[in-house]
Amino acid sequence: MAIENGGGGSERNMWQRLRLTWLRNEPDAGIALIIAIIAILVDTIPGIPDRFKDPVTSNGTLLVLALVATTLIRNRMLAQPAELRQLAADSRDALATMAERHDEVTGLLEQTRHTLDQVSVVSLLAGSQVRAELAAAWRDSNSWIFKGGTGTFIRAVTLRECVENSRAARRPLRVQLEIIDPENTTVCEAYARFRRSLPTGKGDPWTAERARLESYATILAASWYRKHNDFLTIAVGLSSTISTCRWDMAASHVIVTREDPAAPALLAAHDKLYYSWCQTELNISFSQARHVPIDRVLRVPLADEPALDEVRDLFQTLGLPLDSFRDAEVIELTRRALAASDPYL
Repeated sequence: MAIENGGGGSERNMWQRLRLTWLRNEPDAGIALIIAIIAILVDTIPGIPDRFKDPVTSNGTLLVLALVATTLIRNRMLAQPAELRQLAADSRDALATMAERHDEVTGLLEQTRHTLDQVSVVSLLAGSQVRAELAAAWRDSNSWIFKGGTGTFIRAVTLRECVENSRAARRPLRVQLEIIDPENTTVCEAYARFRRSLPTGKGDPWTAERARLESYATILAASWYRKHNDFLTIAVGLSSTISTCRWDMAASHVIVTREDPAAPALLAAHDKLYYSWCQTELNISFSQARHVPIDRVLRVPLADEPALDEVRDLFQTLGLPLDSFRDAEVIELTRRALAASDPYL
């Protein structure tokens, strides 16, 4: 029972505190309630003349309405700052959400841009644009990787341009060439057939003997440039298969062309996925080719204008003897190696 009484007393105290709090916070409403009670009592107590009841009731009613109106206005005015604070809080939350969404959208756009950039890994060049791209690469590159047929354009133009620009810039140059094996009769015949299937260009008709001669000329040109340029490192690989494309890879970009100079070409910058694919392909292909020990040229004499015997001795040293070549063919080989003109002009 003591517990129950104690609980009842606590409830009464709680209600008393609530009433006091309400009266303290809402004095106008409390006064209006008291006035309304007085007016009701005056109106209902018997014996009070009507001339007293009517003014009290009427004035009390007006006073109650005024106090109620005052309470409503005050509550409305007090409620406005709270509403404004809530509105400000909602605005801050909305702005924070928008900022988070902005970061998400920005990240998504950047990821999309990067993806699209990698998808567009290759640019298409018109045949007339290829020479300008090659010239830009010759001017600035410290390396060159080539894979193709007999390397006619390489020895006539590319090697000369790369060496001259590297000498002027005083920078080392590394060159890697992969051409068809001139001692492989089958691959020379296959390459000659392929070239005959293309639109006829300048020069002699393509035969297995011409393919063989052109490939030997590129080996001689590589040896000659290595002999006369200490800053040049050059490697030559001989392939037993032909390729219908030519790869020219500089440090800045790779250009993939066909034998027809008017045909479109593909270009990819060094930071594109296709460039790394080509680099891997060219390196693996070169590793499977038969390597020519070009540095052996340093053991034998080779003049600026090599004599017939010097050329024969060089190829003998390289393990590629020219025993089946007549002297006139060796002289022609030397001319094609060191005095070749641009085959596409």
